[in-house]
Amino acid sequence: MTLVKAYAAQQADLPLGPFDLERRTPGPKDVEIEILYSGVCHSDIHTARNEWGGTKYPVVPGHEIVGKVSAVGPEVTKHQIGDIVGVGVFVDSCGHCTNCSEDLEQYCENGHSQTYNSFLQDKKTITYGGYSTHIVVTEKFVLKVPKNLPLEGVAPLLCAGITTYSPLRHWKVKKGDKVAVVGLGGLGHMAVKLASAMGAEVTMLSRSPEKAKDAGRLGAHHFELTTNPENMKKMAGSFHLIINTVSGQNDYNAYLALLKTDGVMVLLGAPPEMEKVSAGSLIRGRKSLVGSLVGGIKETQEMLDFCAEHGIVSDVEVIQMDQINEAYERTISGDVHYRFVIDMASLKK
Repeated sequence: MTLVKAYAAQQADLPLGPFDLERRTPGPKDVEIEILYSGVCHSDIHTARNEWGGTKYPVVPGHEIVGKVSAVGPEVTKHQIGDIVGVGVFVDSCGHCTNCSEDLEQYCENGHSQTYNSFLQDKKTITYGGYSTHIVVTEKFVLKVPKNLPLEGVAPLLCAGITTYSPLRHWKVKKGDKVAVVGLGGLGHMAVKLASAMGAEVTMLSRSPEKAKDAGRLGAHHFELTTNPENMKKMAGSFHLIINTVSGQNDYNAYLALLKTDGVMVLLGAPPEMEKVSAGSLIRGRKSLVGSLVGGIKETQEMLDFCAEHGIVSDVEVIQMDQINEAYERTISGDVHYRFVIDMASLKK
């Protein structure tokens, strides 16, 4: 075991603060990573504050991890000391269920092991995340980070990037497809970048007129205010795919009306209460309302390589570790463009 520095929430109503945790000594197939950057996801906040229930305190959040390999086990073949690598939302799965065998570890039928606030496959060892100086991960769940991308911008790709890339790939978005993105936040800005790079004609749907300029900078071809009833009527039957990233209450029926026949709306946000959906919204036009999680390890590596090819990273604001509580409040109020990333060198100091 190795003692490493970290930041943790000790209970739901306390700010995060310094914490020492023990990392296991790397086993035969393990990779030890010195963490360089750790992204701040809204789910970190939900977990730290037990807003979803089930938080195991103390909790060390962080599942958007970029770092340098500092040690490897004797059976590791894919990574070597000094490599720049990434770790995303989960760090293990059963490896033998149908989904795992089809590179869908995110849907492991026996439950994947999340990067923090979860149990490893032994169902005993609690995981601690990326708000720490080091992490030890089984080789299969360690990703190669392309050399041509700025590392601070890569970190959010391990969650926000793959969360939006996976449905775009699954529904085979291609040149000429008309894709709409609802919500221009951490997820939404990645959806715009990725869909545009895939050749789609991208429309940003928003309630905030001040976001129009940024949407265009990110790659959106059109910007439409959803608060304008005439705009919504004009767009009826327009889109092959809608990526809905909003976590607050929003009118699913209104957006379903914007789909073409056989169109699909993918839910990435998780509102506290599910919106009521009219059967007619689906039946008329053979439309689908679906959900999507992150991607598996193979798809996540594909996403990183795609981003390297197209020069795509997340728009980030780099912070010091001791600014994390302020960053949480700013994330809640929407005061971030578009992702906070912690420079983990500040924790070592």
